Amino acid sequence: MKLTDFDYSYPKELIAQRPLEKRDDSRMMIVKRSDKSFAHSFIKELPTLLKKDDILVINDTKVIPSRLFGRRSGGEDVELLVVEPSPEKTNLWKCLLKKAKRVRLGEKFFFGMQATATAKGRDGIYLLVEFKGNSLDLAMKHHGVLPLPPYIERSGYDSYSEEDKKRYQTVYAEKTGSAAAPTAGLHLSEEIIKMIELREIDVEKITLHVGIDTFTPVRAEKIADHKMHGERVEINEQTARKINLARKSGKRIVAVGTTTTRALESAANDDGGIRSGEWTTDIFITPGYKFRIVDAMLTNFHLPKSTLLMMVSAFAGQAPDVSEQDFMAGRKFILSCYEEAIRERYRFFSYGDCMFIE
Repeated sequence: MKLTDFDYSYPKELIAQRPLEKRDDSRMMIVKRSDKSFAHSFIKELPTLLKKDDILVINDTKVIPSRLFGRRSGGEDVELLVVEPSPEKTNLWKCLLKKAKRVRLGEKFFFGMQATATAKGRDGIYLLVEFKGNSLDLAMKHHGVLPLPPYIERSGYDSYSEEDKKRYQTVYAEKTGSAAAPTAGLHLSEEIIKMIELREIDVEKITLHVGIDTFTPVRAEKIADHKMHGERVEINEQTARKINLARKSGKRIVAVGTTTTRALESAANDDGGIRSGEWTTDIFITPGYKFRIVDAMLTNFHLPKSTLLMMVSAFAGQAPDVSEQDFMAGRKFILSCYEEAIRERYRFFSYGDCMFIE
């Protein structure tokens, strides 16, 4: 498979720059793998598409205000994205620097009067930055914003609104540690979740803290050459037990988002269930992958050539009528759904509309 197999074009005006007034006003394309069909609906209809014995799994990660605005030693402005802690040393963080000149070892970054940080070197694509004591907490509190993706156009600290602070976070966000939102969950209002629970559908939480894999574009022309860097997963024993019992009973596991799907599939074991615990997953799901846990997925529309589009293509292609030799059929089907979404003027990407693949 080649990177160009997952390319498509779209009108730039379809990129949602702001969320809708209400979370549950989003449109939703219903995609059926069994007969390669799709239909148009709204996220408010999701509860009616779920079956009584389904288990709906959500990702309860909470996004941190990890995009920091400050100054460099030389006085120029700097925009630093704090992605994840480095395992090598306490207070050392892996960061990405936006459009900046080369950083010198030992160079300092200043975030107002509250905090400073020091460049300590590089680890692959990361800049390693040391925040001593509580300086990172202070920098995030006074000079940090939630890290919206670059295609959502914001310029400088003051361009981020209270709306961004509230809406680039799920209503059930709980465990702090994510560098990006699990965006499929942004559509779920408290009212929708209540409707789902009233239908006696079990809602279970897992955690995957979104990390560098979300921000790293695929540069290798051969998909197999792309390396995932890993994201932290946590699944408790009670949730794992419920999912395992559901699978043994033939019930559906419905994942809200690619992050939830990735976490569950990384937890799959040889007996058809999942394990509990904490780990880092570097699983890379592409067409030809055989899903072992997830039966249906709610997901947003994804960027061309992205690992998320590859995962969704793999999921769309796993159906009884798709042979191993034709596993790229899922890619063709998903791209045809995207073409329809473009014709129907769906809103794309993080603040955009969604699809339910069953």
